[in-house]
Amino acid sequence: MQTHFKGKHLLCEQDWTNEELETLFKVTEDLKMKYAMDVPHELCKNKSLFMLFFEESTRTRNAFECGITQLGGHANYLTPKATQIDHGETAKDTIEVLSRMGHGIGIRNTLVGGHKWMAEVAKHAKIPVYNMQCDIWHPTQSICDLYTIREKFGTDLRGRKFVISWTSAPNYVRPLSMAQSLVALMPRFGLDVTLAHPEKFDLMPEVIEMAKENARKAGAKFEIVHDMDQACKDADIIYAKGWGPIMHVGNDEEAGLKLIDENPGWLVDSRRMKLAKESAIYMHCMPADRDVEVTSEVMDGPQSVLYDQAENRMHTIKALMALTMGNVASRR
Repeated sequence: MQTHFKGKHLLCEQDWTNEELETLFKVTEDLKMKYAMDVPHELCKNKSLFMLFFEESTRTRNAFECGITQLGGHANYLTPKATQIDHGETAKDTIEVLSRMGHGIGIRNTLVGGHKWMAEVAKHAKIPVYNMQCDIWHPTQSICDLYTIREKFGTDLRGRKFVISWTSAPNYVRPLSMAQSLVALMPRFGLDVTLAHPEKFDLMPEVIEMAKENARKAGAKFEIVHDMDQACKDADIIYAKGWGPIMHVGNDEEAGLKLIDENPGWLVDSRRMKLAKESAIYMHCMPADRDVEVTSEVMDGPQSVLYDQAENRMHTIKALMALTMGNVASRR
């Protein structure tokens, strides 16, 4: 167990060691039990958390906001338009000021260059910076997902098959961040990862190399397939989530939507769940397009753990804040 977390950033899962994440999971379990028994746990009493959103959110915003409230602190909701960021204030000037007023900041910016902007904030921050999703990573979600899987299957996940599959999610081009966080993190804890998607929906090459290396170090498997049925066969976890063909078309939204429409049928239904193991679970970070990405039968069925996932966002985020939002002068 590690104990030196004060002021530690979370921009990417790779920034935290397995041992550090194990500590976070222990704290999560303790705080979740206290929440279940309605035991006060004001570990961040009088602390202020800034939440800077470049786009809207349901689960992420409320997990952080409810979490800091339960820890005895307060959340300030910010947007670029409601600050001077939209008027051109630099990341350095913004965080230099906020660092003198509060104790932590979460940022959601999935726009192109979002991670680069967050890294610039972290470079100058004297308080912990949390990536609430960017264009490359979504660490608070993937960490929560891993915690949820461990609740369902135990801490020894070696030999379990984890499938992250693309789905035909319409209307807008979703970022790569969710799939990339999952393929990079899950092999580190022994899961055999299968990434499934149609041609032209590749993830970033450097992330794929990271996933392969993490799997090699952990003695796990990593594979890429282009057939959803093949991916789902004998799976323990089916995690289905759409993303755009960004590596193929870049920022061309019209071309991206056209490619998505050209690949119908990539959804999770009862037939595909039956290809998996009888004990398999269905996961999604939400919002999920009902009867497009996943049938309502599966989404509301006994194998779905969607709402457990959603609740665990709050518990894992509370552990993150409790560990890092303390005496920031001790930051290493």
